[in-house]
Amino acid sequence: MLAARSIVFNLLFYLTLAILMIFGCPAMLGGRRGIFALANVWRATSVWLLETICGLRIEYRGIENIPAGGVLIAAKHQSFLETFALLKYAPDFAIILKRQLTYIPFFGLYLIVSKQIAIDRARGRRALQQIEEASRPVLAAGRQIFIYPEGTRRPPGAPARYKPGVAAIYAANAAPCLPVAVNTGLFWRRRGFLRRPGIAVIEYLPPILPGLGREAFAVRLQNEIEAACDRLNAEAIASDPTLEAFVEDGARCDRPDSAWT
Repeated sequence: MLAARSIVFNLLFYLTLAILMIFGCPAMLGGRRGIFALANVWRATSVWLLETICGLRIEYRGIENIPAGGVLIAAKHQSFLETFALLKYAPDFAIILKRQLTYIPFFGLYLIVSKQIAIDRARGRRALQQIEEASRPVLAAGRQIFIYPEGTRRPPGAPARYKPGVAAIYAANAAPCLPVAVNTGLFWRRRGFLRRPGIAVIEYLPPILPGLGREAFAVRLQNEIEAACDRLNAEAIASDPTLEAFVEDGARCDRPDSAWT
């Protein structure tokens, strides 16, 4: 039954995404705002499909911690789920993403028109400078910047691998950083098609105010996000002990014999 529900969801999820991208092109005439409105239709539809077909509900916590104005949102990235779920409380955002995504037909055009921040990660130090320069006008305009501190999806329980980009943005701007913890990877794994029932939690932690040194900020951000994710994982496992196997798999993900490599 789990596999059947997951197959139906995946078919409808990607079909909906394709339809919105193709027939939603007129939204680009509204610029960034028009595209964000379309993105929220995608978010709401996807959440409804998850709840109705898969029995997977999304719970938001710590909404009161979201500051007004420009903010750097540093979110743990475990699955594709948070890619759309996080849009609910970000009315005017820019995402730090790899430049190759802008080459995807239709999707890339949406990224360009909505003024997302596309980075050539192969350029090393120059990429960091590009991130710093691109972030300033976005935050100064009172918009939100999304960044996944590890740069890619990491399964629950995997050793943390935070990259310097998030600390570079924080140090270059007088804006707070909002850490976000999740347990989404327990229900929507980064590989595989199964979508497990349960409650996927997205928790906004207290913001880290400007003024910390780059290294102190990086340590604090990682410690707070990882501790919160461990807590959310433990909470989910207490309700469904079978989820513990996914955390154990994640802990082995960097080993040469791991199925995650």
